[in-house]
Amino acid sequence: MADLPYDAILLVSFGGPEGPDDVIPFLENVTRGRGIPRERLAQVGEHYAHFGGVSPINEQCRRQRVALERALADAGMDLPVYWGNRNWDPYLSDEIERMAEDGVTRALAVFTSAYSSYSGCRQYRENIIAARDEVAERRPDLTIPHIDKVRAYYDHPGFIEPFAEATRTAVDELGEDARPTLVFTAHSIPMSMASASDYEAQLAEAARLVADRVADPAPPHTLVWQSRSGPPQIPWLEPDVNDEIRRLAGTGVESVVIVPVGFVSDHIEVMWDLDAEAAATAADAGISFARAVAPGTEPVDAFVAMWVDLVRERIEAERGGSPTRAALGTLEVRPDVCRVDCCPAPQRPAGRPGGPPGRPT
Repeated sequence: MADLPYDAILLVSFGGPEGPDDVIPFLENVTRGRGIPRERLAQVGEHYAHFGGVSPINEQCRRQRVALERALADAGMDLPVYWGNRNWDPYLSDEIERMAEDGVTRALAVFTSAYSSYSGCRQYRENIIAARDEVAERRPDLTIPHIDKVRAYYDHPGFIEPFAEATRTAVDELGEDARPTLVFTAHSIPMSMASASDYEAQLAEAARLVADRVADPAPPHTLVWQSRSGPPQIPWLEPDVNDEIRRLAGTGVESVVIVPVGFVSDHIEVMWDLDAEAAATAADAGISFARAVAPGTEPVDAFVAMWVDLVRERIEAERGGSPTRAALGTLEVRPDVCRVDCCPAPQRPAGRPGGPPGRPT
C-alpha cells in the first residue's frame, strides 16, 4: 500500500513486572493515588511470587509486536511497530519520544483490550495524551506524533474464532462424555463505570458468539466476573467466578470450561485468578475444570492477523473509502473516533482517594 496515511503502529498495553524486585514498584504504579496500604500490595505481590515475580504480559507483547510488524509487511504495509505500557517499562512516554526521534508524525494505536470501557479504552487514550504532553515538555525540539486508535474488536472473527477453537480444545480435555457449562469471565469493574459504557453488553455478545461456535446446539453458558479490587461498599459487576462455580456445582453441573473472554492473553490475572484460585474452587466443589487459552498468548499469528485487518480498515477509511468491517455481532459498531464524552471515569464517593481501578497483569 503506497502513500499510507500512517507511518507507524503503536502497540499499547498495561505492562507488568519482569522480576521480583519489580513487583511492588509496579503495583505502586498501578494503584497510585488510590490510597492502597502497602500491606495490601504485598498480598497481591504474592500472586506474582507464585510465578517467580514475573508477569508474562511483557513477553507476550514482544511476540505480538514482532508478529504484527512481520504480518503488516507481508500485507504490503511496511510500518514499524512500537510498544509502550501504561504502568511499566517500556513506558508510553519513552516510546513516543523514540517515535518522535525516528521522525514518526502520525501513528495508529492498537490496544491489548478488545472492549469499550474507561479502563480498557478511554484511559489508554488519556495515557497517550499525557505521554505526548510529557514528551513535548521535556523535548521541545521534537515534533510529537499524532496518534489515532483502531476500533474495539470484541466481535471481530479474528478474536471470536480463536476463542471458539480454544474452548473446543478445553471441552475435549474433559473427555468425550463431558457436557460442561461454559463460564465466560472478564475483569469486574465498578457499576458506575459499567453503566457508562458498552462493556457488559459487548462481553455478553462475545460470549454468545463463542458459545454458538463451540457446538450445535450451543452448550449452556454464563458470563461472570473476576479480579475485583475495589472496596466492598462500592458496587462492582457480579457474580464472581468462584461464587458461580459453587452455584453451578450446587445445581448438579459436573464440569465447567472457563473462557477468559475479557482478556487478550494469558497473564497473571488469568493464571492466578483462574488456573490457581478458580481451579481450586472447582476441586473443592467436586466439579471438573478446564480452561480455554486466550488468543493472544501463543501462537499469535491468527490473532495478529485481526490487528492487520483493523489497521487496513482504518487506512481505507482515512483514504475516504467505505471499508467493510469484519464483525460477527449484532450490536452497533463503535465509531473509529470515540466521542469526547464516551466511557467516562467512575465517580468515587466524596472523601475517597481518586483514580480508576487498577488491573494488575
